[in-house]
Amino acid sequence: MVNLQSTINKIGQIVTQIIHFSNGNKRTIEHIIVASIKQGEFTKFRTTDNRMWLINTKNVDCLEVFKEE
Repeated sequence: MVNLQSTINKIGQIVTQIIHFSNGNKRTIEHIIVASIKQGEFTKFRTTDNRMWLINTKNVDCLEVFKEE
């Protein structure tokens, strides 16, 4: 897999994201494995408990990203 040098790589290997959706909803997702993030029509990633998430990026206004200790 090619490392696209995303700025999220500079934050840490495991992060928490708060996703702000276009309709005003927010979702907090913890323990995201940064190396598993793949972007396309849907952004896909895994968490440390081995769940896979698919987020429709056209419905997202912004993300907040926090390093986990």
